Amino acid sequence: MAGKIRPEKATKPKPAKLKAAEVISGRCLCGGVEIETDAPVFWAWHDHSAGSRLAHGAAYATYVGCWKSKVRIAKGEALVTRFADEARGQVRSFCSRCGSPVMFTRKGSPKWVNIPRALFAGRTGRESKYHVAIAEMRDWAYLGAPVGPLKGYPGVTVEKARKAPRKKDEGLFEV
Repeated sequence: MAGKIRPEKATKPKPAKLKAAEVISGRCLCGGVEIETDAPVFWAWHDHSAGSRLAHGAAYATYVGCWKSKVRIAKGEALVTRFADEARGQVRSFCSRCGSPVMFTRKGSPKWVNIPRALFAGRTGRESKYHVAIAEMRDWAYLGAPVGPLKGYPGVTVEKARKAPRKKDEGLFEV
């Protein structure tokens, strides 16, 4: 049966290999606790709520949100202490040695963990473009006013005085 043409076997195309996610790591102030997760993180935002403001001692806290299954404590698990805020349904974890916040979870989002953005020295793959609880923003929070150096204090800046808006009738031409 020479010359008989055999049909080619139908082969399934090989699935495309997914690129392994980049692993990023962050650490607390003293370096005792190190956290790893995959990049890019799911999202990033500024949280102006009273709970985050008080937990961080700042005008707002900036977080990156990750799937809980992707977050690992790479070092210092024994140093991690947790505070359960039953009223808000939140658990905040922090380093027991230096006090740095390291994780934040909410009852309503059991598959998520929020990590303070400041723990990561490098990029996380998301920009912080979102604001949570913006209505709770404090009137004393810095909103990006122009600043200049404070004379005699290297490294310190001061907000520049804002010029009062000119009245419509105050003009360029005097009569």
